[in-house]
Amino acid sequence: MQVIFQKKIKSFNKSIFPDTDKSISIRSFVIGSISEGITKTNNVLESTDVLQTIKVLKKLGVKIKKIKKGKYEIYGKGLGSFYCKKNTTLDFGNSGTAARLLGLGACSTNPNIQVRLTGDKSLNKRNMFKIIKTMELFGTKFLPKNKFHFPLTLISSEMPIGFKFNAGISSQIKSAVILAAINSYGKTLIVEKIKSRDHTERMLKHNVQTIRVKKGKQNLIEIRGKESLKPINISIPGDPSSASFYAALCLLSKNSKVILKQVHINPTRIGFFNIIRKHKGRISFKNKKNQGNEIVADVHVASSKIRSLNVSEKFFVSCQDEFPLMFVMASLLPGTSTFKGIEDLANKESNRIKEMQKILKQIGIKSFASKNKMKIYGNPNLDIGNKTIAVSGVFDHRILMSAAILSLLTGIKANLKNFEQVRTSCPNFLSTITTLGGKFEIKKTS
Repeated sequence: MQVIFQKKIKSFNKSIFPDTDKSISIRSFVIGSISEGITKTNNVLESTDVLQTIKVLKKLGVKIKKIKKGKYEIYGKGLGSFYCKKNTTLDFGNSGTAARLLGLGACSTNPNIQVRLTGDKSLNKRNMFKIIKTMELFGTKFLPKNKFHFPLTLISSEMPIGFKFNAGISSQIKSAVILAAINSYGKTLIVEKIKSRDHTERMLKHNVQTIRVKKGKQNLIEIRGKESLKPINISIPGDPSSASFYAALCLLSKNSKVILKQVHINPTRIGFFNIIRKHKGRISFKNKKNQGNEIVADVHVASSKIRSLNVSEKFFVSCQDEFPLMFVMASLLPGTSTFKGIEDLANKESNRIKEMQKILKQIGIKSFASKNKMKIYGNPNLDIGNKTIAVSGVFDHRILMSAAILSLLTGIKANLKNFEQVRTSCPNFLSTITTLGGKFEIKKTS
């Protein structure tokens, strides 16, 4: 699908519901499938990544019933209950979350599983070295040896035993360890010096016999293996990453306001909001409530005169999906914006540093990037002239969404191919842009 934007968005004052959270949606299905009894989920994000997760679980013998749009029941049979024929192919599409948590995590310690793990072109390029080496500590085998990209064959561990794991910045690797440890013998201790997304821990919180989290300067997560899990009853809140794109559109549009309804404000996920507030962005959280161990709020945003952005390493884990969007904002702010600690952006659905530099170059914005740092020389008085933003062959939802926001803020024509990728995380993106008054043209390609 090709989408063309060529008109600057006008001022707006709207209240919208952003798409619900992909990370929490996927986790609810994976954890529900290894729990005992019926897990009930509501407001599920029906994006391609989540639907692909459901397909994989069904291949593993899990019964999942759709009640109506966004509402599902997962009939869990307990730990170690996955089964399928030898060398069954599990295709995770574009979903790195499902591939790591389910394919490389939960399957690693499920008895008698031998499966072929694969994905789309983008996922098959992503380096899985760290997580593969971690899962091998449980006794899991991967073939061919010393290959760290999909497709791969996984042979589950015959005798998985818990161990001490020093977590890095990746919440997906941490979550994969938790899900593998749950079906291992003995205890697994995760030492978390840098606090990454904790949706998995929150979703398992009611299983006190299985997981305990001791918070401090470093979190200690203790998992006791082979303890059965209770089912979940969860309503999925709005996704702060998806909400950030509409917030950015409002912040840099004149005389605009937007209320982003029922978004979860998990501290490990709202780095974008915290950064922008620090730089004079008008963002506030109202009507806070607890929903499924996540704090949910309405996010109020208004047009703002934002300073150039100075983003330190400490923010990376709490807003890694929003960096392409912040690069867009930086290009339209006065002065030089600096982003540090961004090395891992090179191993996302695309190399997000290089792809965003290409886009900024097309509109005449200078930038400088090293392995772990980026500077963007902003120009709020950008001459749009005959400039065009062209994105082709990039299978990365966040790059495509960021390019769309850049076009809507400036009026520079954007010709964005492969836009169907946005459905992996934000299937209602275009309809929401329409609600806010944005204009675009869709062209279907063969």
